[in-house]
Amino acid sequence: MKNLISLTVLAIAASTATAGAQSLNGVELGLTGGYAGGLSGEAFVHAPNVVGPVGVKVGVAVTRSADAINDSNDGTTDGSGPFTFGDLKQNIGATESGSQTVVSLDGTYSLGEVAPGVDTTLYAGGRYGMFRSTEDYGADGNVTYSSNSFGIGAGVMASYALSGNISLVGDLGVDHFFKSSITTGGSNTNAGGTYNTGDAGYSVYDDRFVRPGTNFKARVGVKATF
Repeated sequence: MKNLISLTVLAIAASTATAGAQSLNGVELGLTGGYAGGLSGEAFVHAPNVVGPVGVKVGVAVTRSADAINDSNDGTTDGSGPFTFGDLKQNIGATESGSQTVVSLDGTYSLGEVAPGVDTTLYAGGRYGMFRSTEDYGADGNVTYSSNSFGIGAGVMASYALSGNISLVGDLGVDHFFKSSITTGGSNTNAGGTYNTGDAGYSVYDDRFVRPGTNFKARVGVKATF
């Protein structure tokens, strides 16, 4: 949570700085929730019309992973392991959990009012994702996986004014994250380590540790314009 607060503060500062000498009038602060590979929420700052219809948006999204560990993975490259993670969940009560934190920086393009009362904005830009998953065996400990990945994304936001400076906002988009190194650890790991994409053992962890490749998202929420 401390990291999320820090990232949000940085996002606000970055967006304000990008707007330069432009007045803060028109800057939007928003909060949306929905689905993006799991239950997801995002806080964003949008400075529209920095140069004509072009603006900039910075966001921080946190998602609870719908699937953190691949149930069909048995810890081997050739499928010769005696138990898949699904077997371990069924037989000994193993559990899984995971989180995804994504920082986004987008350029935006305002299409204006495309329907009565509905303003639409296109966006596209870079992503930095911080992904974590844990397989937990209770008293027998746990195994953790983490990976930080760069990505790209695009989407569309539509807003409808409710009252004053408050608007309902919907966000549909897609993000794609590139493969990156995986770090293992936890109390049930003989020797945690970091595995790079070219390492021989990478494919085992890459298959077991579920994290976004291409991720579709749909969120709704509110925004305030200042």
